[in-house]
Amino acid sequence: MKNVALLIPARYGSTRFEGKPLINLGGKAMVQRVFDVCKSTGYDAFVLTDDMRIFELFGSTRCWIEEVKYDNGTERCAGAIKNSLFKKYDHFVNVQGDMPDVTIDMIEKCISSLDHYPISTVFTSMPKQEQNNPNSVKMVRAGDNALWFGRGMTGYGDWHMGVYGYRRNALEMYLALDIPEEECVEKLEQLRWLKSGWKVGCLKVDFDGTEINTPEDYEKWKEANK
Repeated sequence: MKNVALLIPARYGSTRFEGKPLINLGGKAMVQRVFDVCKSTGYDAFVLTDDMRIFELFGSTRCWIEEVKYDNGTERCAGAIKNSLFKKYDHFVNVQGDMPDVTIDMIEKCISSLDHYPISTVFTSMPKQEQNNPNSVKMVRAGDNALWFGRGMTGYGDWHMGVYGYRRNALEMYLALDIPEEECVEKLEQLRWLKSGWKVGCLKVDFDGTEINTPEDYEKWKEANK
């Protein structure tokens, strides 16, 4: 049986939307909404942050604070699991803190895919209006094997959701991998795995929510949840 921890990276100083984890969504901070979904799965859930304002929402038993500057959420997860707090876990799921509409099914699909792949993720069908949106991440795949991810691709691809599963050994190695040019251009952390020769599994999920990357996405979420 897998011993799973759900990790929620929540950096306060987002370049596109500073303070994003603490925006008010229906009376709750966004990161609190994500945490509540994660907790409802029955797996242990932790918030990983660099900011005391976020840390104070959860306390030391459910939040790991580290002021090291990481370039992405996977780096923050890889850095955190070196701590003894995470020693007993052999599988991890990174649930990005800007996905307030994350579902239990997304998390469970990432976990189940780790039976066959060292890294996993999920996708859904992409609405036409998202095909040309540079904030929407597109994925090219062969069956349940992810081949590539990009923002600039248009007219094709599945809609990649920001939830990842990792076996411990894969996540422990992430910080030692070379950072490819493609990751820097696309600002997509999963490209580091692919350029290093790792296989990434992917499973389809249903999704009818909003990922909040920008203030415009925030307004879209509020409109959809009136």
